[in-house]
Amino acid sequence: MTASSVRPVSEREARQVAEAAREQLWHKPSFAKELFLGRFRLDLIHPHPAPAPDDVRRGETFLAKLREFCETRVDAARIEREARIPDETIKGLKELGALGMKIDTKYGGLGLTQVYYNKALALAGSISPAIGALLSAHQSIGVPQPLKLFGTQEQKDLFLPRCARTDISAFLLTEPDVGSDPARLATTAVPDGDDYLLDGVKLWTTNGVVADLLVVMARVPRSEGRKGGITAFVVETASEGVTVENRNAFMGLRGLENGVTRFHRVRVPAANRIGPEGAGLKIALTTLNTGRLSLPAMCAGAGKWCLKIAREWSAAREQWGKPIAEHEAVGAKISFIAATTFALEAVIDLASQMADEDRNDIRIEAALAKLYGSEMAWLMADELVQIRGGRGYETAASLAARGERAVPAEQMLRDLRINRIFEGSTEIMHLLIAREAVDAHLSVAGDLIDPDKSLQDKGKAAAKAGGFYARWLPGLLTGPGQLPGAYPEFRPPVAHRHPQRKRSAQPPASGHPDLSPHLRYVERSARKLARSTFYAMSRWQGRMETKQGFLSRIVDIGAELFAMSAACVRAEMLRSRGDHGAAAYQLADVFCRQARIRADELFARLWTNTDDLDRKVVSGVLSGAYEWLEQGVLDPSGDGPWIADATPGPTDKQNVHRPIR
Repeated sequence: MTASSVRPVSEREARQVAEAAREQLWHKPSFAKELFLGRFRLDLIHPHPAPAPDDVRRGETFLAKLREFCETRVDAARIEREARIPDETIKGLKELGALGMKIDTKYGGLGLTQVYYNKALALAGSISPAIGALLSAHQSIGVPQPLKLFGTQEQKDLFLPRCARTDISAFLLTEPDVGSDPARLATTAVPDGDDYLLDGVKLWTTNGVVADLLVVMARVPRSEGRKGGITAFVVETASEGVTVENRNAFMGLRGLENGVTRFHRVRVPAANRIGPEGAGLKIALTTLNTGRLSLPAMCAGAGKWCLKIAREWSAAREQWGKPIAEHEAVGAKISFIAATTFALEAVIDLASQMADEDRNDIRIEAALAKLYGSEMAWLMADELVQIRGGRGYETAASLAARGERAVPAEQMLRDLRINRIFEGSTEIMHLLIAREAVDAHLSVAGDLIDPDKSLQDKGKAAAKAGGFYARWLPGLLTGPGQLPGAYPEFRPPVAHRHPQRKRSAQPPASGHPDLSPHLRYVERSARKLARSTFYAMSRWQGRMETKQGFLSRIVDIGAELFAMSAACVRAEMLRSRGDHGAAAYQLADVFCRQARIRADELFARLWTNTDDLDRKVVSGVLSGAYEWLEQGVLDPSGDGPWIADATPGPTDKQNVHRPIR
């Protein structure tokens, strides 16, 4: 079977597979879910949740050790130059316990909270994004997290101690012809006695080149007495029939141990199956609910580094008689980097602490953090390159060779680019979040727009929807966002004035801006967002899922509102602790003002856009109507198929697997 001969899957079947894998119920409250429904539940995130003292002590102790290790034993320039993390560096990380940051202490791990795990990733990723990716792929989506959530006690006892100290793990889902559409998954796991025989090819297996243990998603054939379906397995990389056929190279993350892995009649014990047959995708998606938080954590770390370099360089570099930071064109970029870094840290810390407390369902919050963090970090790195000018485009090695500070700005830009693709591309994240955002509507009115439902089913759905919307729609008309005095705890303290003077005329005693108008904006905008979504569903009904431009803007507005909320709550937390309160309020205020401009533009583009015209142009491109426009250039691409052959069978390539001991 070649890559091009993977069994055809209809659009409807693909949707059904994805729908069956998602969590159907909401057992806990969700701030983001309520936000998309037009309900600003500030009480779910404010006061800002705080970690337990023991968690802080344990986390800070490890961060200090990790910082010393990164400063003294990590050669970032060597990793970039050799496109490989040295074995001794990985061995040092193992000795430090970094492989077991999220693994419980009873299995030999460090037992860090999500908050401190993310702080550690941000720290390690700032010295080398490749190291951050290695640790994240191992613990966020590799063997430890699925076993923590779905593994048997026997599996935990067997594998988690290895993952905590010695064994690197990887997660294998993607195939040469299968990306975000798992309905077409071609790797199979055929039952054979008490085992399964695994056959197939997996692409872009991060850590796969050096991994000892793999989480593999494979399709078990349906048969009598077997449900079958996509299933998760723990596979020993050293098993007979496992071959790492290629170590892939990329634009950035040059130290990434990412490869192509082939399975040929690999015998996997049934005891290594995670969960029941057919539960693989649900396990993957549930794992990603918190696993996705690792990427925005490293994005926040990247923002901090961009801010440091922008500050130092812009003060040192002079043009036309003054530092370039004092020129408005450059200053605006620095302000954007500073404010956005504050917001990204607010988003990731809030979502992580919510994950630790486990009081809320954070599947949407984590997805929003990943989407927003990856997009904004890329913009910040791009602005840093622009601030640095020609030096931003020049490599660190070249800068050092001619006697200047080796600032890897262009490397940061290259390294961050993958985050808009990793663990769900921006486009897929838009669709995933949009699906969750309209879940309440589909649960009550989905049958009304389902062409396969009978008239009787549609009648029942109409009655159910009528009751829901009769209660929901009136709540979208008015709210606290229209009351000038709402959210008073986010107003700054005021100086003592004569009692006859009006309060509104009193200046802040602390120099803090007033954040309450921004929260009122969030509340008003949440209701507007929900009204817009309802109107679109009424207008397009069953065609709503095809309006991906509209849905993307809805999600992006929600992301801005979530980030604004997190920034304000974090600023108030820092103020209440006496920890840079005035500066935090200033950063939150500037960020919210910038975010409001972006959100207002997105609201306008919901209904004024070129989506219909774009579809016509795309049809013309695909039909060849504009081929004349391509004339006058040469294509330097090499020969070969667009998608590599993934026919199951024995390998004809050398095994480049490189276990590190």
